[in-house]
Amino acid sequence: MSLLEVKNLKKIYRTRMGGHEVEALKNVNFSVEAGEYVAIMGESGSGKTTLLNILAALDKPTSGVVLLEGRDFSQIKESEAAQFRRNNLGFVFQDFNLLDTFTIEDNIYLPLVLAGREYGEMNSKLIPVAEKLSIKEILKKYPYEVSGGQKQRAAAARAIITEPRIILADEPTGALDSKSSDELLSLFKKLNSSGQTILMVTHSARAASHASRVLFIRDGEVFHQLYRGESSDEALYQKISDTLTMIAQGGIGR
Repeated sequence: MSLLEVKNLKKIYRTRMGGHEVEALKNVNFSVEAGEYVAIMGESGSGKTTLLNILAALDKPTSGVVLLEGRDFSQIKESEAAQFRRNNLGFVFQDFNLLDTFTIEDNIYLPLVLAGREYGEMNSKLIPVAEKLSIKEILKKYPYEVSGGQKQRAAAARAIITEPRIILADEPTGALDSKSSDELLSLFKKLNSSGQTILMVTHSARAASHASRVLFIRDGEVFHQLYRGESSDEALYQKISDTLTMIAQGGIGR
């Protein structure tokens, strides 16, 4: 059984008076195996954000199912959704979502605090994560005192400290310079090589080239995918770039 299964997913948004419908997702099907690193690409309005929100249990599909180790997301009660996300999902956002009034350390602790963990347990989890991400020296600093790359590493630490089944990354390199982007992508590869499953939404062909598989979404459907196989990052980057060019020219059909 796959770690994550998305079956016949459809999402329709209706206006308040019900007079107009927007079909954000039409018939999305894919699965993710444990330990995979999957990138999702698509133009603005293609349905990527809607899909990510459903995978994050922040929204519910109109029809179809999302299964995490066989558990149907749609069956999760609203009162249990936050706990479900804390226990199973880690999030890395484009704008970091760090609290400026908290130190880096306290920002990383936050999901554990919300889960009611004891300080001793939290501290024992923090140190190895901080060392792995090379942020031990900035733990007592505040977000406004560190660089963008360090903020994103802190956000990644917050995402993995709960030992989630899947990391969901939403344009994680979007607010970073090229050097910090490369550092974060190298970090994601390191996390993935240790067994962490990662699902990343991105506009960046460079970011996507670090994944093991790339899904392309257009008009609410997954219509094409690329597998890394034995390709290097550069070779996969070229395949992604060629694919995006062909898509723009209408050269790839469903």
